[in-house]
Amino acid sequence: MPLPRRTLIATALACLSLGATAQASWPTHPVRIVVPAPAGSSLDLVARLLADKLKDRWGQPVLVDNKPGANGMLGVDVAAKAAPDGHTLAVGYNGPITLAPYLYKKMAYDPAKDLVPVVMTTSQPNVLAVSTKLPVHSVKEFVAWARAQDGKANYASLGAGSSAHLTMVLMMAEAGFQATHIPFNGSPPAAMALAQGEADASFMTAPALLAHVKSGKVRMLATSAAQRPDSLKDLPTLAEAGFPQVESLAWNGLFSAAGTPPAVVAKINADVNAALREPALKTLFDAQGLSAVGGSADDFKRQLEADSKRWGGIIRKAGITLDQ
Repeated sequence: MPLPRRTLIATALACLSLGATAQASWPTHPVRIVVPAPAGSSLDLVARLLADKLKDRWGQPVLVDNKPGANGMLGVDVAAKAAPDGHTLAVGYNGPITLAPYLYKKMAYDPAKDLVPVVMTTSQPNVLAVSTKLPVHSVKEFVAWARAQDGKANYASLGAGSSAHLTMVLMMAEAGFQATHIPFNGSPPAAMALAQGEADASFMTAPALLAHVKSGKVRMLATSAAQRPDSLKDLPTLAEAGFPQVESLAWNGLFSAAGTPPAVVAKINADVNAALREPALKTLFDAQGLSAVGGSADDFKRQLEADSKRWGGIIRKAGITLDQ
């Protein structure tokens, strides 16, 4: 028997009321942001800067919990298995969200089913950087040097299957050289290996490189952005250097467990967007080569789908598979 119109209206109003109540009362206790990367990484920086802004908006402590390991999947899995109430968030990025499903036969979580994208926080291109022990000062010189090494060159990355790793795979295919991959557990140790001359080159986001650039031990050659970002406007793009196909964007954003109430997702999204619009935060991000993004949860979801489609094709073509 069809429900009376008044009953349907009352039910709809009750649902709206519950959603509004959930949004108004959240958070009810401290919020935990799980960072699947070590301290000092760009993910860690983003999480801590946002946590400092959000604690005042939310009236609750916002705790940053670093859980690196398994190429970012360890930390993301914590959020995927948390209570679906928004009190545990993960800073997800390309690797454990859109790349891992194409690289691993088995995963502890399904990014599409076990997580809900909340908001993209920042994006940044990967930067092609080299040890200053190398006699190269441009992309053209690096490619010529790498080809001359006849496969004896090497490169560091923040982890196997990361966007940094895959960007170099793409670069090698486009430029016609081979090099040995040295994966690390996060960008800080990878950057240190580059600075110490243990690694010849790397693709990495700028925050982990800047201190070593200032010390004169690392040289940044180009960015993988389509256009020069304001934060790295003095660096040419790889497209300018003749490699337009080597374009990659390292994004990150907040994720919650699937089943988190839409009203809570909307509140977190709105508050993060408000924080990202603050000039002081933008200045801090710019200084680290990061670009604040924001936008709706749907915007973020569309970016994930596009990222997955593009890199899934690249991974399949290259025949890359990884075992946990």
